[in-house]
Amino acid sequence: MKAIRFHEAGGPEVLRYEEVPVPAIGPGEVLVRVHAAGINPPDWYLREGMKIMPPEMRPVLEFPLIPGTDMSGVVEAVAPDVQGFAVGDEVFGMLRFPGFDGRTYAEYVAAPASDLAHKPARIDHVQAAGAPMAVLTAWQYLVDLGHDVPSPFTGRVHRPVPITPGMTVLVNGAAGGVGHFAVQLAKWKGARVIAVASGRHEQFLRKLGADEFIDYTRTRAADVVSGVDLVIDAVGGPDGSRFLTVLKRGGTMLPVFFAQYDPDETARLGIAVSNIQVRSSGPQLAEIGRLFDEGKLQVAVDATYPLPDAAGAHVRAAQGHIQGKIVLTVAS
Repeated sequence: MKAIRFHEAGGPEVLRYEEVPVPAIGPGEVLVRVHAAGINPPDWYLREGMKIMPPEMRPVLEFPLIPGTDMSGVVEAVAPDVQGFAVGDEVFGMLRFPGFDGRTYAEYVAAPASDLAHKPARIDHVQAAGAPMAVLTAWQYLVDLGHDVPSPFTGRVHRPVPITPGMTVLVNGAAGGVGHFAVQLAKWKGARVIAVASGRHEQFLRKLGADEFIDYTRTRAADVVSGVDLVIDAVGGPDGSRFLTVLKRGGTMLPVFFAQYDPDETARLGIAVSNIQVRSSGPQLAEIGRLFDEGKLQVAVDATYPLPDAAGAHVRAAQGHIQGKIVLTVAS
């Protein structure tokens, strides 16, 4: 089969389109012919050698590596102990995350059945491949964590704040992968949703249900918003603390990407800060899949690239300002 591999850490140019063996499946696994693979930040973190992590926390990488966690495709073979999936089933999933052996940038992948769900009929393989990591991140933050594993960033188990009608939720980076799902899930739960993004995304986000839109290139949210119950910051970085003042006392800040907050400041403001490490979950994707089939969730696809041009997809990802997800097309 063909797959994308890299033999050393580096920029997009290290991604090579190569011939490799079709993987064998073990107990609890199915072989999937991949139709599309989603692009996510951990893919380029891995390609860069995980330099985003402190040196003492970086894993030892054994090259060559096939990147990727998210995919949608068709089951080709099933291990004898697997129930619930059969040859010919359309499936999607986020494989073996957190971890570095999802290996979805390929024509075939050996997938743990526990990480898979049947693909919603209402969306195609490209859309399904774009969903798993982003939608599971939003779901595990906002709806149901689904496990009791402490966050590696805080050492505490995240407890989602129940979103009820009448609550106000602000989503920063609302047009991106996690952000556009957070907008939809908060709206599904009955919240009033404030979306923060650049102006070109306004109509897109209003169609997804945003009640209010703030163009961050023109207006600081902290200047015009207050009394928010929950902030989900899908941008992160050193400037994330600017959103603390929009929260009411007793509110919660949810940073999706690594961000540090002064505990004295958050205590003074009466604000809780919590985060997660998203984890693979076929059962959660099955539950989310029903929302796709009911038309309550949709996946936005910013761009598609054929598998051989994975490097081009990574270049596009690095440019930012993405509306939804970037997806590799693998099989027709």
